[in-house]
Amino acid sequence: MTKNKNLTNFPFHVNIQTRWRDLDAFGHVNNAVFATYIETARGTLFKRWSLPFDGTGKSLIVASMTINYLKQLKHPSNIIVGLKINKVGNTSFNIESYIFNEKDIQNPIATSNVVIVCFDFDNQKPVPVFSQILKDYNA
Repeated sequence: MTKNKNLTNFPFHVNIQTRWRDLDAFGHVNNAVFATYIETARGTLFKRWSLPFDGTGKSLIVASMTINYLKQLKHPSNIIVGLKINKVGNTSFNIESYIFNEKDIQNPIATSNVVIVCFDFDNQKPVPVFSQILKDYNA
């Protein structure tokens, strides 16, 4: 998944600063916090696509998430999460995310793949992938 990928391979970028509270007993950013970084970055796409965050109407729901940890991340650090839609199905799509230290945008710290379902919260069922997502996928 990381072969020949750097920040320039991702159309969407989100800058995040690590926080003191992100650290674990080993003095590096805790692995669980990486999910929060990826979630924060993914939230910018919700805004881009004008999708609600309140659990009503048509929005998105996470079906699965994988994270591959490649390097330790120390605090303080400025990171950049690169995102792109890398697969689209009928009612779901995948967002590939790479986390980079801003001092090294050639070599990711971690990689992630999140499967997301387009979902009608009012009727509690999946719906076809939204046009604004298809537009970003095909861009």
